[in-house]
This record gives sequence, structure tokens and C-alpha cells, in this order.
Amino acid sequence: MSDTDPSTATDSNHQAQNPASNTSPLPDLTGQRILIKYGGNAMTDPALQAQLLEAVAQLYHAGAQLVVVHGGGPVIAELLERLGHQSAFVGGHRVTDAAAMDIVQMALKGRVNSELVRHLAASGIPAVGLSGKDARMVTARQRRPTGPDGHPIDLGQVGDVIAVDTKLLFTLLSQHFLPVVAPVSMGEDGTDYNVNADSFAGALAGALMVHQFLLLTDVDGLMVDINDPDSLLRSLSLDELDALPTGTITGGMIPKTEACVTALQQGAQACRILNGTKPRQLADSVRPGSDIGTRITLLDDQQ
Repeated sequence: MSDTDPSTATDSNHQAQNPASNTSPLPDLTGQRILIKYGGNAMTDPALQAQLLEAVAQLYHAGAQLVVVHGGGPVIAELLERLGHQSAFVGGHRVTDAAAMDIVQMALKGRVNSELVRHLAASGIPAVGLSGKDARMVTARQRRPTGPDGHPIDLGQVGDVIAVDTKLLFTLLSQHFLPVVAPVSMGEDGTDYNVNADSFAGALAGALMVHQFLLLTDVDGLMVDINDPDSLLRSLSLDELDALPTGTITGGMIPKTEACVTALQQGAQACRILNGTKPRQLADSVRPGSDIGTRITLLDDQQ
């Protein structure tokens, strides 16, 4: 699902007011395939959004083949409330009945996706707005977690990715388009599903075998202690990630690290969790030797 329980959200305190980073030109990124998962406060703050999309444009103009996957939880919540639809959460997932699913699609594809495409087009980027339903790019099935009593919980039209068809994305990338993808997908029977945007992005990153999978959040990366910036974990292998003490990964970081695991196991070369409220991090993260955020790789020697 593309949105999470608001109680797990973090406050960015407008961290975009950070000192300037490296302002030198980006390296030539021709041939580099990069998937960016965009969400969090960088999506809801207009100033942050403008700065972040400027950084996306920098990567594009440096030659990268880019795919942007976006969430939109706050926009979904706003539209549901405006239309008088009550929300319920189970395990951090919004229960999505048929009426809510219509509103989710309005929010994600009709509003968030079209706004991102419009902003990128204004920067001279040939962006194309899509969802997982286009050309059956992503096939999903109903997510049915098990409750404490051992019985499955019905979340409605909340889905998990079961298959990805990359033909449309590779066709667009080969012609220098920038796909902007909303995490709405279809089941094999044509049922619409709302898929968690992190999970959706991880599946696409793996199927596309991207060189870099960049996940934007509201903190500087994965930290041992969320209140201690010095505890930031800058580089991890999957084995090291798995060996972290219980409780290190909590809240909204859980689906992000799970998305990294999926992406790496299915073909991505490297993942990096970045602070989207510090837009310069996006461009700086692709520079050789960058230690920004938390970099996760399949093996220790993948540098």
C-alpha cells in the first residue's frame, strides 16, 4: 500500500535548511539505471518538492536512465477525509474497500502522479505518468496477513507484488523518457490493488536490475539509535542487515529495508536510504565514493 499509519510518521523540521553540499558537476551517468522511491515530507512540502525534482533533473541531464516511484499517503488521507470516508489501519496498512480504492487511485494517479509529471516537464524532462496497471507492468494479489488468532485479516484491496513485466519501462528508457510510476496494480483477475510504495519500488528495482535503488525518507538513513545521528549505519551487506539486533529497524524503516532486500535479491546492484528533506543528498549520493545515507549491498565487497 502506498500509505502508512500517520502515527509512524516523522517530523522533518524542514531539514532542507542544511549547508550546501558538493556543488561540482555530476559525473557522467550514461548507462546508469537508477530507480528513485519518492515520498515522505519531501512530497508534501512545496519548497522541498521543487528542490528534490531539480536534483532529479540533474541526474537525468547527467545521462542516467531514471524511474521514479512515488507514494502519496498524506494526499490519500486528505482526500478520504474530504470525501467523508473513515480510515482504519491494521498493522500499519490502510484497510481499502472498493470505495476507498477509487479514492486511492484518484489521489495517486490523478493528483500526485500528474503533479510530478507536470513539474518535471517544466524542467525539460520528458516524464511519462504511469501506474502498475499500464501494460500489466505489475501484477499483484490480495495481501492477507495473519492475525493474532491465526486467522487471515481481510485488508480489502491491498496487494503484494507477484510479477513484474519490464517491457514498457525498458522501451521508455531506451527512448530517454522518464517513467513516473504510481503503486496501483491489478490482480490476474483484473481487480485493482493498492501496493505499499516501498515494496512496489523494490520489486521494480530488482526486475530492472538497476545500478542504484535510492529510497527517500525523512531521516538520514538507518540508525542504531534514531535519536543519535552519530549511530548512522553507512554501509551494510544483506548478512549484516540481517544480523542487526532486534528493534534496530522499526516503524517506516521496516518496509524500506525489506524493499532493499527484495531489490538486491532480484538483481539490483546497490540500494541507498537517503534523507529526502535534504534534497542535495540525492545528487551527491551518486558521486564515486559517496558515504551519504545508508548503502546496502548484497555482499561486503560490492563497492
